[in-house]
Amino acid sequence: QVQLVESGGGLVQAGGSLRLSCAASGRTFISYVMGWFRQAPGKERQFVAAIRWSSGTTWYADSVKGRFTISRDNAKNTVYLQMDSLEPEDTAVYYCAAQGPYSSSSTCANDFRYWGQGTQVTVSS
Repeated sequence: QVQLVESGGGLVQAGGSLRLSCAASGRTFISYVMGWFRQAPGKERQFVAAIRWSSGTTWYADSVKGRFTISRDNAKNTVYLQMDSLEPEDTAVYYCAAQGPYSSSSTCANDFRYWGQGTQVTVSS
């Protein structure tokens, strides 16, 4: 089974920055796409950003373009989410996720098979 372990969440003031990390492990790990989603209480889970492992191609939700950057470290099997110019509207639980071998350039949560436990990000005004 694949395990995704997140770190880096916390409390930050508006305009500040945070970097989230997600380390993937497992006896057999094949993931072509990894990404981040977020969910606030009473709201649907929203796509944030994703990256295609082989090419490094990235795609983002319109609400975070120009502020968030997703990247990967092949040696560490880790994906990062650098969050700059944070706004109170960014407050949510952030989840790392990975697709299976038949991946696509998707923004849908149902296309991601493996999920981390979630980490809280709170942005104060």
